[in-house]
Amino acid sequence: MSEAAPEILWQPDAAAMNDTQMAQFMQQLNSKYSCELQSYEDLHQWSVHNKADFWAEFFTFAQIVYQHKSTETYSAHQNLWQERWFNGCRLNYTENLLRWRDDKLALRFFDEQRNTQQLSYAQLYAEVSRVAGWMQSTGIVAGNRVAGFAANRIETIVAMLATASLGAIWSSCSPDFGVNGILDRFTQIEPKLLFAVSSHLYAGKVNRHAATLTKLSEQLPSLQHIVLLPELYGGDERASIEGRVKRWQDLKGEAEYVLDFYPAAFNDPLFIMYSSGTTGVPKCIVHSVGGTLIQHRKEHMLHVDLKRSDVLFYFTTCGWMMWNWLVSGLASGATLILYDGSPFHPKPDTLFDLVDEAGISVFGVSAKFISAAAKADLKPMHTHKLQSLRAVLSTGSPLSAEGFDYVYQAVSEKVALQSISGGTDIISCFVLGSPLLPVYRGEIQCAGLGMDVAVFNDKGEAVIGIKGELVCRQSFPSMPVGFWNDDNQEKYRAAYFSRFAGVWTHGDYAEQTQRNTWIIYGRSDTVLNPGGVRIGTAEIYRQVEQLPEIIEAIVIGQQWQDDVRVVLFVRLAPGLTLDAELQGRIRQTIRHGASPRHVPAVIAQVQDIPRTLSGKIAETAVR
Repeated sequence: MSEAAPEILWQPDAAAMNDTQMAQFMQQLNSKYSCELQSYEDLHQWSVHNKADFWAEFFTFAQIVYQHKSTETYSAHQNLWQERWFNGCRLNYTENLLRWRDDKLALRFFDEQRNTQQLSYAQLYAEVSRVAGWMQSTGIVAGNRVAGFAANRIETIVAMLATASLGAIWSSCSPDFGVNGILDRFTQIEPKLLFAVSSHLYAGKVNRHAATLTKLSEQLPSLQHIVLLPELYGGDERASIEGRVKRWQDLKGEAEYVLDFYPAAFNDPLFIMYSSGTTGVPKCIVHSVGGTLIQHRKEHMLHVDLKRSDVLFYFTTCGWMMWNWLVSGLASGATLILYDGSPFHPKPDTLFDLVDEAGISVFGVSAKFISAAAKADLKPMHTHKLQSLRAVLSTGSPLSAEGFDYVYQAVSEKVALQSISGGTDIISCFVLGSPLLPVYRGEIQCAGLGMDVAVFNDKGEAVIGIKGELVCRQSFPSMPVGFWNDDNQEKYRAAYFSRFAGVWTHGDYAEQTQRNTWIIYGRSDTVLNPGGVRIGTAEIYRQVEQLPEIIEAIVIGQQWQDDVRVVLFVRLAPGLTLDAELQGRIRQTIRHGASPRHVPAVIAQVQDIPRTLSGKIAETAVR
């Protein structure tokens, strides 16, 4: 007997659905291919059964700017990781993001002190031209690496776009990275240029980076120049390092420079991102120019229905792939809102203030933010206007069913809530939202178009209604072109293709429901296994987060007496102690909300919870 469907929290308006870009795209396919696609499920099935036609048609629909069109959409290979898309196509990422050159706002920056900056599309084009001209005068050419130790600011986006305009490769870390973490990444890719901040503000505290910049200058011999972004928080940005240092304000080419967009191959490198492993140096994941662009365009245009009239915000740092995803929103002509600092400073509802002030229509945050807002009892529905808001996006970790409740009970009854999941590995999503589908409580709406996603059991069989490994059975354009310095692709193959032959195994413990919705239960390598029963950590967090005494928690499985015992660490509200009564209530909540198997053998109070640099709790490291 199938389980009853959970509550529907939101339904798309029938008339509005017809005005979505997804509906328009579906109508074009119906007309050209004489098919009868009526629903999202029809469209998704068509997209994976006709993958070459799907991506070719979307390339045209998205009006991707190219300098030479591909004669071959898809190049098959016996090995999935060696398949390629749009061979022969030449295009430039920056050219696609700067197609608009008018007075509409492109970027608005805010921080905790309410420092603000903004650029129109015309001004953004001029700034990118200025910086690219200087970079070209220093000898930067296609294939060179350019790094950012940078905050989520306008200058960082300009530097990245200038880099990509020349065919060079961009890689960035946020300023909360420790110096060894930065060196672990940047020494592998040997950047020629570093764009850096000398300070950044977080939770009311100015963090200065003179010592870090000195060490980077000394230990990255490949660097020819360090460019310091303008100082926002007092102090001399040049105080610590001399010689190769330039100031952002002083960058100027030898002559007036007109952007000459380098014609990159579709599969040329654009970004280098990093795995957040717990052993060894991070793996350097290389993402392509065309794959990144077409995948982000698909997710923005079709899944989010992003239009020129939208104001797009995602709370992110430059060390997380959501920053790259956000920046690609320029290709839709939207206005991007950048925020740097703590999302709860100077007051807990700072980001909701930003929705009203900036007119944000698509509001992106982490599941952790939603949980923390619920714990803080924020009710922006009653304290803010939020008139512009039409969609809320959540990612970073699984959004609990109670998180869904919070959005609709405390934020807005009218917003489309899209829980999305993918990763740095693919710089995009495997499962996400659709403007044509309802939102079920606690469930992700759909698999992405063109993404042949399934859940496999241990035998490599696709299963529905059963938890297992999230896989993708066909290649897609935003698969990495490989890892840096992994010429024979050994590390790349081991990371994604060693578990099941011929498919991408993502490392998420997931379930596909009978409704073709999706639930992510956590990372596969952190799945608990007491008594041989597999338990996703998200199942325990969902119960624990309901207790007001617990601010946050982390759960691991520990080998113990020939079995695995569940160990739960909790960070409590100020002034509270983990006594026997609270331990009993924690166990009772988990037992009733999940099962006796989920109940921890050990519960311990801790002062803080370790997190990865992208803000995810570090379960593997704790274990």
